[in-house]
Amino acid sequence: MRFHWGWIEPVMPVPYVPTLGPARWGDPLHELLEAVVDSAGNGRFLPHDKDRRWAETKTERVLVDAIEHDQAQTFVPTLAERGRGVVKVHVYGAAPDSLSAGADLARKLAPAHGAAKARIVWFLGADQPDAYAQGTRVQLKDLTAGPGDAPGVPIQEYKELPEDAGFQAFATAMAEDGFAFLYGQMQAGTVGPVLTVLHDGLVAGAIGPMETMNDARGYVRLLPQYFGVLPQHRGRGYGRALWRAAMHWGHQHGAAYQLLQTEVGGTSDRLCRAEGLASLGFVNQADV
Repeated sequence: MRFHWGWIEPVMPVPYVPTLGPARWGDPLHELLEAVVDSAGNGRFLPHDKDRRWAETKTERVLVDAIEHDQAQTFVPTLAERGRGVVKVHVYGAAPDSLSAGADLARKLAPAHGAAKARIVWFLGADQPDAYAQGTRVQLKDLTAGPGDAPGVPIQEYKELPEDAGFQAFATAMAEDGFAFLYGQMQAGTVGPVLTVLHDGLVAGAIGPMETMNDARGYVRLLPQYFGVLPQHRGRGYGRALWRAAMHWGHQHGAAYQLLQTEVGGTSDRLCRAEGLASLGFVNQADV
């Protein structure tokens, strides 16, 4: 399968590649699209795939034979084989029936591949109102000009914490935010540092793991982190301090940028907007 870039570029309002996620404008998006198709089904991660730090094999693949690609629109279906399975049809197109046609394709493919869910993914440019978004905002932090303001409160790495700081209790309380999983990875020694903030000697918030990876152009990218503050300690500036500490860590370790997806209108979204990150657009998802 080969894509005509002149067809897909006009209907790609967000630099987003199925199975890889968001990229930057100026990245070799055409080559990345070709690469995820060429590697479909072999179980191997591309060298710049951020998810390779979490598993030994790739569990989401493009359904190559089901791609639909013409001058009006492009549908790129994928199968995520985690759990009971999800078929996602990535819709690049602005025709009046693009979403309904993508939904029809997803509903057709899900049972054919034994997937419990069918979903469509579609995109809106950064100039669209937030009210139109039903998912996440892709945000870019450029670190080439510096990391920005200092944290403002003391931040420590996990390994520096006293034994009675209660990180495990924090991770349990924040399990829905991914920290129980992260704590297991930390105990196994498979991830980078985690930054923490204390309140009365106990962990009140954390961000991590702090890790970098080269992207497709060879630039160093600060990878996304798990990030959260206990509900009873929110509103004290701890989240902002952790975020700023993470940006300083990234800058010190040679990162040129970070890409994030934040839930539109959520706490992290508002924080990143207040910290001056650039919006690259919206990624919407809906089960069909």
